[in-house]
Amino acid sequence: MSHKILHIGSAEKFMPSFIELVKENFDFNCHEFYLSKGMAEKDLPQSDNIYLLPNKKRLSKLKHYSQILIKMHQADKVILHSLVDISIVKLLFLSPWLLKKCYWVIWGNDLYTYKFDKRNRRWRVREIYRRPVIKKMGYLVTYMQGDINLAREWYGAQGEYKECLMYTSNIYKSVEIKKSANSQVSIQLGNSANSTNNHIEIIEKLARFEDNNFRVYTPLSYSDQNHAKKVIKIGNELLGDKFYPMTDFMPFDDYLKFQGSVDIGIFNNSRQQALGNIITLLGLGKTVYMRDDTSQWRLFKDKGLKIYNIQDFNNINYRHHENNVLLVKQYFSKETLIQQLTELF
Repeated sequence: MSHKILHIGSAEKFMPSFIELVKENFDFNCHEFYLSKGMAEKDLPQSDNIYLLPNKKRLSKLKHYSQILIKMHQADKVILHSLVDISIVKLLFLSPWLLKKCYWVIWGNDLYTYKFDKRNRRWRVREIYRRPVIKKMGYLVTYMQGDINLAREWYGAQGEYKECLMYTSNIYKSVEIKKSANSQVSIQLGNSANSTNNHIEIIEKLARFEDNNFRVYTPLSYSDQNHAKKVIKIGNELLGDKFYPMTDFMPFDDYLKFQGSVDIGIFNNSRQQALGNIITLLGLGKTVYMRDDTSQWRLFKDKGLKIYNIQDFNNINYRHHENNVLLVKQYFSKETLIQQLTELF
């Protein structure tokens, strides 16, 4: 008899391609998706086993979460795509017997809220629910041992570690790289408007190289738009026309073409973040800088990839890293992802 697998999450940018991957490679009738609204909801495939929270009205939400609670009891496995939804956390807090069949796919912000969110009354109340849920979660799903270590350190998490790339954004992508006719160096700074990108620190560093021919492309189309305005203001002041804020959301294929044109990627993220962006650039052989105190630094170093410490950033030079291309193709592959999902399901 086939397992019933319940997926709970939101219609964020990872989800449509993940659902398509499941449809193409597994028995889709065994999977149900209960999703809250997100930036990619219009891209979700139409299917009888995909349920989207209809609106934010109280009655609709009550029906949605009541149905999720019933489905969690009926399912053989429950895959939690992130733990940012406090309503889901509360359901699990009140039904701890469900946790043994729950798989928490760690996205980053759902773990690092422990360290980076303001420790106000709202945070403390949320942690009252989160701590016992995370501690007793049956399985922890990621491909970064560092995040597992932090979950155990911060929350006493006891769940079994399941290694999985999980989403197609985390696999190697072949992109045609067009050679630029000019000598201008293209730099990608960060992946979003989240303040944990620490954009301004890097903008101040880059301002020292005003005589160099470069342009800084900064994705700011989602996350904290107040922070985005601050970054744009300071970027324009310090870098002038060398600074190019990317404020409009780009279709996936267009974004890949953009990354194909990048020479240097700088990710000053102070937590696990921007992995899809970084993997794509490493898989294209680009020069990538990041912080050495993050779990992604340890991941890429353990895989033998050539990455650079932001603390050592002292020029605008770049070079192609062919060995990185080979290593990314080998581990961050669609075949690896399908095999890991096969074991997970």
